[in-house]
Amino acid sequence: MKTINRILLVSIIILQVSCSTSKTANGSAVSASKNNKITVYTTAENTNLRLSVSDNLISNPSSQQTKSTVSITLDTEKTDQTFLGIGGAITDASAEVFAKLSPKKQQEFLTAYYDKNKGIGYTLARTNIHSCDFSSDSYTYVAEGDKDLKTFNIDHDRKYRIPLIKSAIETAGGKLTLFVSPWSPPAFMKDNNDILHGGVLLPEFAQSWANYYVKFIRAYEKEGIPVWGLTIQNEPMAKQRWESCIYTPEAERDFLKNFLGPTLEKEGLSSKNVIIWDHNRGDMLTKRANLVFSDPAVSKYAWGIGFHWYETWNGGTPKFEAVGEVHKAFPNKNLLFTEGCIEKFDASRFQFWGNAERYGLNMINDFNNGTVGWTDWNILLDQNGGPNHVGNFCFAPIHADTIKDELIYTPMYYYIGHFSKFIQPKAKRIFETISDKKLISTSFKNSDGKVIAIVMNQSDDEIVYTIKNHDSQNTITIPAHAIQTIVY
Repeated sequence: MKTINRILLVSIIILQVSCSTSKTANGSAVSASKNNKITVYTTAENTNLRLSVSDNLISNPSSQQTKSTVSITLDTEKTDQTFLGIGGAITDASAEVFAKLSPKKQQEFLTAYYDKNKGIGYTLARTNIHSCDFSSDSYTYVAEGDKDLKTFNIDHDRKYRIPLIKSAIETAGGKLTLFVSPWSPPAFMKDNNDILHGGVLLPEFAQSWANYYVKFIRAYEKEGIPVWGLTIQNEPMAKQRWESCIYTPEAERDFLKNFLGPTLEKEGLSSKNVIIWDHNRGDMLTKRANLVFSDPAVSKYAWGIGFHWYETWNGGTPKFEAVGEVHKAFPNKNLLFTEGCIEKFDASRFQFWGNAERYGLNMINDFNNGTVGWTDWNILLDQNGGPNHVGNFCFAPIHADTIKDELIYTPMYYYIGHFSKFIQPKAKRIFETISDKKLISTSFKNSDGKVIAIVMNQSDDEIVYTIKNHDSQNTITIPAHAIQTIVY
């Protein structure tokens, strides 16, 4: 791990003094492509390729070459959803770990995620409304029993979280699309009088809880942090040992219809984008969408529906088809991946390649089924997968060893970067056909005309494929267990 971090440090120094090279997300510098039509970037297991320019993998048409076994054909004239962005959650845990890093490492971290040229260019972010499991303890913004919210203040967040969010916005060029999510109302507003362990919102506190969102949004915006949108409840069907609250489909619909939606409207915040569900793919995703989006009286308040990937917990199968069904049924509503991470933390698996491939598989399939944006969970955790006040330790794309003051870049970071670094907000997904399931792929066209194709190989063998884009045709080799981005 020391060797990896030394390489990263040297690479960043090279990057800073060079302007004639093509820059990769980890700061390494590679000679710019001589191919005028496309540039290929590759990350591959058991190689040094990490978001590296790799045009040597493009076959020379004039030379004898291995015949391709897979064909990918892009149709830039046929488009689908408009891309919102890619990013991750800036939680209390991420902010607390960040604060323990030296200024030099803090800047390296911010650059790695948010710099459009030297990093992977995150444009999307999520943060928690008071505490979640990835906080060092449970807390709210009001005193116990304060239904009128007279004691509301966000002093807790000013120590760690707000400074990190501000730094991320600055590094991203002055703008991040930020949405916010509660894990639970305060204990006194719930039938179990507990911020943890599920429970439901008591009817007599519904208006107070709707006002709480307004207070939070205004407090953050007063700090100079614009809030683009909000989800109603994180994982509303999960009774967790951490902060959680249960909403049946009807309860969530009615809260939005009768309280949250009208309150945002009344308070001049109707431009904030409200996201329902914020839980797993599957039957409940389609049920929530049908219930809310088919009712004009409540649908008018909902920008779209959010989802997670934890239906795969303990060996389950990803329910990508549910995402596609909602997109087909409600093409004017938006689908947003709001959270996903690798669970069951184990420090010996920081470089486990299968974790990265899980990201690639999910991102490609989610986008191909109409998803407009993709939000990872914690952007940073420590060497133990935390802090987490209930011991629910997980992986992040970047970890910090706070004892050694080192950053640990996992393969997940690079796989996400193959999307976030190249697909720009307002891009349109373009349709494509692929001849063989040996590879999976998704493609977008940026508003500047650049076409971006991401191709992933999960097999043990390198594969030669041909990619066609109108009058352009290229034959490319993708190594075993690799992901590539092709930029036209």
